[in-house]
Amino acid sequence: MVVLQSQGRHVRLRDVTLADADTLDEWATDPGRIGGFNDFGLPPNPTPRDTLAEGPLRNERNGVLIVELIAGDQPIGTVSWHKVSYGPPDTSAAWNIGIELVADARGKGYGSEAQRLLADYLFATSPVNRVEASTDVENVAEQRALERAGFAREGVQRGAQFRQGQYHDLVTYSRLRDD
Repeated sequence: MVVLQSQGRHVRLRDVTLADADTLDEWATDPGRIGGFNDFGLPPNPTPRDTLAEGPLRNERNGVLIVELIAGDQPIGTVSWHKVSYGPPDTSAAWNIGIELVADARGKGYGSEAQRLLADYLFATSPVNRVEASTDVENVAEQRALERAGFAREGVQRGAQFRQGQYHDLVTYSRLRDD
């Protein structure tokens, strides 16, 4: 499999390697990294070292990449995606993306750049017409980041996510291939 590296002005996206496994496991147990909007109260899953030994954490259904600052080659988080479908034909498939950044990297534009790079990569490497993301209605910072990354606000999914003992509304955003 070809090694992925997609670079913007401040960050690059790159494949997760076996050398990243300890960092990912550390991040998974750090409450400051998880943040309130990604805290589902579930125990962290260890990074699959056996899978990483065979290749990157991406396939035709989903994937995870490292978000890394170009200056200093410093990993600051991850982006991920998984396939969703809006009908039986393959042409109804879309990608749903997510991001997690360490606390020190938030609010600096890195998330917007990483999400824009990820959407560009997914459009370039697959036939989908749609890349989408959802975030809590109270997560105004992520809503702004998605808008800066070129995503359009579509609407609210009422009671869509169960987190911290209650249901939460999510705001949905999307980018289409022609946007």
